[in-house]
Amino acid sequence: MTVRDQPGPGLDAALALIADVPDFPEPGILFKDITPLLGDHVALTAVIDALAAAGRDAEGRPVVDKVLGMESRGFILGAPVALALGVGFVPVRKAGKLPRATYAVSYSLEYAEATLEIHQDALAPGDRVLLVDDVLATGGTAKATMELVAECGATVHGIAMLMELSFLPGRDSLGDADLTTLLTV
Repeated sequence: MTVRDQPGPGLDAALALIADVPDFPEPGILFKDITPLLGDHVALTAVIDALAAAGRDAEGRPVVDKVLGMESRGFILGAPVALALGVGFVPVRKAGKLPRATYAVSYSLEYAEATLEIHQDALAPGDRVLLVDDVLATGGTAKATMELVAECGATVHGIAMLMELSFLPGRDSLGDADLTTLLTV
């Protein structure tokens, strides 16, 4: 697995806007609040550009057909990454939120269980996709999304995460997927 760092003064300043919220959503959890970053146009632009780099080749050309964003903060980051790359966006939703035929995968979170779904026609066989989300923790969400991509007959080109929680084993569950993280905590 490869981790590409995306350093730079604009990105460093953007990442510094992430706020720590202790004991949320339950005691003992230190929540990383990205809303201050999202509220700053310059910071958000730096983050979107850095995440989109994971879907480009060395010359800056897009090498993916779609960007997948995992519910829910992956929607916030993934849609503008798709726009930056000039490709479509596909939401990966919690169970029961998509109106047509879906594929589903259940998995474990840091402190819960969940099921993710994707429309069966969201990806074409052979599509190359970039997965985008805010936090890599246990890796359950990313791994489940990788399984959904495979079920559609598509290929994961890479995974782009805003943050990685290094004290959790998330990267271990991703196999040899190309991983881009902007901040490791």
